[in-house]
Amino acid sequence: MKLAVHGATGRMGVAVTRLASESKDVKIVGAVAAVNDPKQGRDVGEIAGVGNLGVAVMADVASALIGADVVIDFSAAAALRPLLSTAARSGIAVVSGTTNLDPETLAALERTAEKVPVLWAPNMSLGVQVLAELVELALKRLGPGFDAEIVEIHHRRKIDAPSGTAKRLADAVRSVRPAALEIRGRDGDVGLRTDEEVAVFGVRGGDVIGDHTVFLLGTGERLELTHRASSRDLFAEGALRAARFVLGKKPGRYAIRDVLG
Repeated sequence: MKLAVHGATGRMGVAVTRLASESKDVKIVGAVAAVNDPKQGRDVGEIAGVGNLGVAVMADVASALIGADVVIDFSAAAALRPLLSTAARSGIAVVSGTTNLDPETLAALERTAEKVPVLWAPNMSLGVQVLAELVELALKRLGPGFDAEIVEIHHRRKIDAPSGTAKRLADAVRSVRPAALEIRGRDGDVGLRTDEEVAVFGVRGGDVIGDHTVFLLGTGERLELTHRASSRDLFAEGALRAARFVLGKKPGRYAIRDVLG
């Protein structure tokens, strides 16, 4: 699999590069970073600490994607749309874990999927996908007598809140309870909790990679369904597994649940 890495100098891009360089079935052929990135022009392997791979980081997306089968993207929302249009023109499959997307970029994902395989997920962890499935199952089994609340914890440098994964878990709640009303916090005299509420709280501090807990609170008992990430490698491994999955697939939208089968 010939791979390009978009957002190659970020923490996730570095992890993808490092793990891809250790995989016998993957060859990195391109690397992209923002035009003002101080690491422009450096070898992507040296940035990842795995030695020279013969691939320089560049700002030009079209040039970086030449020869690639799949591009893995961990960048910023503003950078994703140009990548999608280039990948669609070039016939290159896209795996993206970039979050906090606006409606226009979400629409661009759909347009791109008409021409190439596109797998976008706010969290590339296989465990988080199973967590979302467990939330749906638990709500169906427990019924309306249990309230759902979501708490996510991330490192102090994370710039968006709530996390994309927390939003994904809120979607899992809504899939069972379509009337669920998502709120982002409570302050002051808010009154009694309504049956429709599902609160999503973001906690920031330290170097926490990512913890997510869904509380299912009943009378006299509660369930706490939790996923804790102890290494960013799990997200990079998930992205590489997703890239292998979309390789050779027909155009369309795919998700981590499809990777799990």
